Amino acid sequence: MNTAVDTVPSPCTNVCKIDPTTGWCEGCARTLDEIAAWSTLSDDTKLAVWDALAARRQSLESPERS
Repeated sequence: MNTAVDTVPSPCTNVCKIDPTTGWCEGCARTLDEIAAWSTLSDDTKLAVWDALAARRQSLESPERS
């Protein structure tokens, strides 16, 4: 049984704007599918999403995108 202690937190930053090129949220770097499914994802899947976010954020902030 999951409790608040062992549940993986949402990466949401309350900046909800989808980048049209990548399809990632500019605030949290998740896809719309990941955002919509977050509450039903397993902790393992949530951790896998968290693992991908740093690289996505770096890509969103890349000077080549300007």
